[in-house]
Amino acid sequence: MSRTIDKVMRVLDLFSLERPEWGVSEAAKALGFPKSTTSELMSDLADQRLLSRATKGKYRLGWRLFELSQTLLDTTEFRMEARRVMEELVGCWRETVHLAVLDGVQAVYVEKLQPTPAVKIWISRTGARLPAHCSGVGKVLLAHSKWEHIAALFEDQGMPTLTHNTITTLDALAEELERVRELGYAHDHEETLVGLCCVAAPVHGSGGEVIAAVSLSVPAYRFCPNEDNYTAAILDAARRISESAGPELQESPDYEMEVQGT
Repeated sequence: MSRTIDKVMRVLDLFSLERPEWGVSEAAKALGFPKSTTSELMSDLADQRLLSRATKGKYRLGWRLFELSQTLLDTTEFRMEARRVMEELVGCWRETVHLAVLDGVQAVYVEKLQPTPAVKIWISRTGARLPAHCSGVGKVLLAHSKWEHIAALFEDQGMPTLTHNTITTLDALAEELERVRELGYAHDHEETLVGLCCVAAPVHGSGGEVIAAVSLSVPAYRFCPNEDNYTAAILDAARRISESAGPELQESPDYEMEVQGT
């Protein structure tokens, strides 16, 4: 990666829900860049609408990023079929459904559908990121990634503890991912948020590779007595989304669980 692009990405990565605005001086200090370099970078990004100028000399993310993200989502072919299946899941089960992809060791939500009214899941929204080691979709995606690569990333970035059930060691995560590969699905038993469980399954591309994960997020008091049925439902949904990716996909025996009822 060129030095200029690396600097641009580091500037953009500063912005978050917790810190949506940055001034030049504070950005330069956080990045360790000269103030003149930071000022020029942020001004150039604003000229390209990747940043926008806010009040008192501060900057926010620009709307061009939103436009680009919408283009990415709208041109992701499997997402349209995934949304149709997700809508059916929400209609049948009246629970929140997510579609996610992996970026490093973070799960990125590319689609979220929920019933009305719904239990508010504050940590999830389209575009949101979540540490992959503690979410159902994240575990599915990690299970089909190269262990050496993700282990190195976790060693560098750490494994945040979100609840008392969160996996916090690489050895425990390796064992969990082996179970996920064997079963063909992953559970999150209040590992991301106390009181919330989920079950996730892989979405396969036309060559059989895992390209995404789909999940049902359910309050724990409803999930536990119905765990098998939720699992069967998400496996069936993942199979149907995968079939839309192309004719090369062969149906997996992991999808043969029978839904017993809602």
